[in-house]
Parts: sequence; structure tokens; C-alpha cells
Amino acid sequence: MSPPAAPSVILIGMPGAGKSTIGVLLAKELGLGFVDTDLLIQIREGVTLQQILDRSDYLNLRHIEEEVLLELDCHGLVVATGGSAVYSEASMEHLRGCGPIVYLDVPVDVLRRRIHDYDRRGIARRPDQSFADLFAERTALYRRHADVTVTCTDHLPGAVVDDIVRALAGGR
Repeated sequence: MSPPAAPSVILIGMPGAGKSTIGVLLAKELGLGFVDTDLLIQIREGVTLQQILDRSDYLNLRHIEEEVLLELDCHGLVVATGGSAVYSEASMEHLRGCGPIVYLDVPVDVLRRRIHDYDRRGIARRPDQSFADLFAERTALYRRHADVTVTCTDHLPGAVVDDIVRALAGGR
């Protein structure tokens, strides 16, 4: 009989929240593997997220993202999801089965400073949707799906990792 799969940590949050950066550091800290689902989408499709949007639309990108997430064996990993993963109930249920979902909560003004290429970044959003509207819409979904919320206002990545580890251990 094989041992049970190691629990994972699933990171959700807005584009620019630091899911990929924090994810690599957290995986190292916890001794887990790391996967960035945006990269999995790009590898599978052979193009960038923005090219998917340019060739079709945001709903197609969300559909592709859902397929990739549902196919993911997410055990024993820190998973940095795409910012739109939370639109798929099926994907979030699948990810929840792998481990706790951690929302990296970053204020909209900080995100605006970090994201300089909103219209070219490959963000699955309605064409007429402003960043503020997207932030408001997604924040409600992130909060609903999160088991743990970590505020990342202007913390350095190492401090955010420490906060996540403490929160997962029940220290916060």
C-alpha cells in the first residue's frame, strides 16, 4: 500500500498578487513541488495567454484553464493558479481536494503599481472591463473560495511565505 499523497497548497489571487513568486518560495520552504497553471496552459496550447485571447476570447481562455485544472494531479505541490481559476466551481472543488486554498490579498492600488501591461497581460476578462471592476468581481470569488487569506500589502515575498506557513499551522 502506498503512502497517502502529500497535501498541497493552492494559491489564488489577482494577477500581480505574487502567486508565482510566492509559490516557488513556499514550495521550497515546505519541501513540495511547484506548478504555475498559467504556464501549463501556455505549454498545452503552444501560445501565450494573450495570444489565446487574441485568437478567441476570454471565455475560451477560462474554458481551457478549467480543463487544465481538472486534469492536474495537484497532490504534493504548491499550485499558483491563474487569476481566473475561481470562475470555475468544478476546478475549485478539484483543487480543494488537494489542499488548503490560500488567497493572496493585495490592495487594488498596489496591484495597479505592479501591473503595467493590463491590456496585453493575458487576463481573462470582458473586453470593456476596467481593472477596478475586475478586482471587485474577483475579490468576492477569492474570499468565497479561500480557506486562508493572507494580506500582502507591501510585504516582501519571504514575509508573505512566513505568514502563509503560520496561517496553515493555525497560528493566525
